[in-house]
Amino acid sequence: MPPADRTRGEPSPSRDRVPTTMQRMRAWRGPALLSFGFRPFFLIGGAYAATVVLVWLLVLTGAMASPGDWPPLAWHAHELVFGFVPAVVAGFLLTAVPNWTGRLPVVGWPLLGLVAVWLAGRLAVAAAGLLPGAFVAALATAFPVTLAVFLGREILAGRNWRNLPVLGAVILLGIAQALFHAELLQGGAPVRGDRLGIAITVFLITLIGGRIVPSFTTNWLKRREPGELPVPFNRFDAFVIAGGALGLLLWALLPMAPGPTRAAGLLLIAGGALHLVRQARWLPWRTGPEALVWVLHLAYGFVPLGFLLSGAGVLKADFGLEMAGLHGWAVGAIGLMTLAVMTRATRGHTGHALTAPPTTVAVYLAVALAALLRIAAALVPGWSVPLLTLAGIGWCAGFFGFVLLYGPMLIRRRA
Repeated sequence: MPPADRTRGEPSPSRDRVPTTMQRMRAWRGPALLSFGFRPFFLIGGAYAATVVLVWLLVLTGAMASPGDWPPLAWHAHELVFGFVPAVVAGFLLTAVPNWTGRLPVVGWPLLGLVAVWLAGRLAVAAAGLLPGAFVAALATAFPVTLAVFLGREILAGRNWRNLPVLGAVILLGIAQALFHAELLQGGAPVRGDRLGIAITVFLITLIGGRIVPSFTTNWLKRREPGELPVPFNRFDAFVIAGGALGLLLWALLPMAPGPTRAAGLLLIAGGALHLVRQARWLPWRTGPEALVWVLHLAYGFVPLGFLLSGAGVLKADFGLEMAGLHGWAVGAIGLMTLAVMTRATRGHTGHALTAPPTTVAVYLAVALAALLRIAAALVPGWSVPLLTLAGIGWCAGFFGFVLLYGPMLIRRRA
């Protein structure tokens, strides 16, 4: 069961035999911020997502120089794909894995140490001009390595073989980051590492999002809207995930091996169509009354949109379409899904009602609008600057809004 619903007091088969994850969390008597992985990582992840894009907008307008001595675009891409994303992934998985395995969550000083490793990577990248490139790379990639060790220990000790693909994706994200740094050290543009990082994150959304979206939808429909329910995970889902993963891999490899362009384009188009069918089986049209549920479907909808735009761009050799697809994934699927998961998990794990107030709906709409504007900026070159600026403002409003609304919940004990 996904973590945000387990904390609402639902019964656990092992409740009478061993302490629950929530009971273990409550045993921590230090600062509430260190009582579970989602608390510090959602807070710093949300704040950093907004900060990176705010700095990016200031760099684009000439109001400030890019941090470090990297090319501005490289800094922007790295800090979103390998700074913001891993923080949210860590917050989610450090919360979910204890529920999956029945083992102790990481709390207290070990959790603070993991946060410190993440912060060290951010500082190293910001000071890239003052430090040797290899040292920057080592500090920056230390976080996914450390996170993989933490998660791997729990998954293997708990014999939770079902979630080994999740661990594999975290390891691959670290490899993509290492590739990014290797390209920079060789004096090239880090396109391959960036694309591989985005592809792995989209794969994680199809894998984990494919569990939580229908699960949370089913739970809500059973309580509020009895009737038809989402189709449970079956072989069709596994086929769609595998086919999509192959398309994403070929898309990520295109800068290195342009030969399979047609195959990549066709696989991406097919992946987009199959993901649309997959999502339709989750009955998104039945979730209208609750934003905390429909936002998950809206965010997932950017996955097939990204596949279709990227596939069309590859087949037509259209750079604008390719950039539209990339940002459909990056801003829409990744940005909005992380925001949706952070808000839901925060509310569920801090004792707040699993419903989205109007202010939360506003941050959802801000990031959704940012995604549409960023896609439009790639498709309408003549309007790219104002559209990109508006997209950046929407993104910052959404994630700064999350910090303002949910920061107090994250730093206080459970209500």
